[in-house]
Amino acid sequence: MQLNINGTTHEVDVEPDTPLLWVIREEIGLTGTKFGCGIAQCGACTVLVDGQPTRSCVTPAEGLEGAKITTIETVENDPLGKKVVEAWVDHQVPQCGYCQSGQVMAATALLAQTPNPSEADIDAAMTNLCRCGTYNKVRAAIRSVSEA
Repeated sequence: MQLNINGTTHEVDVEPDTPLLWVIREEIGLTGTKFGCGIAQCGACTVLVDGQPTRSCVTPAEGLEGAKITTIETVENDPLGKKVVEAWVDHQVPQCGYCQSGQVMAATALLAQTPNPSEADIDAAMTNLCRCGTYNKVRAAIRSVSEA
């Protein structure tokens, strides 16, 4: 099957039910997207599929032909994604950093859909888990992008 990942079409030979995460990491070799829980709870594996935050650990590769898949490796090619990454740096959001690629992808999708999110919007969109507890810094980074 052919998958468009970060603007490049990749021919991959995987079982249709192979999770997108493993295609991205093992077949394509992009390791910025992380494996966390494997059950779509933590969000470490979040990528954008046609602009929508998607938990790649439970999303089968089948059915994604023709979709635009974006990973953390190219999120800064998008002006909004670049602003989100800059805000992450400015607010020193990452601690251990493991979950941060998923957090950045979720925040980018939120701000693309809702440029000035309410606290409730942020709570609803940012369901990613962070063992370091960076939630206040995540919120501050999102706020700084929305208020810029």
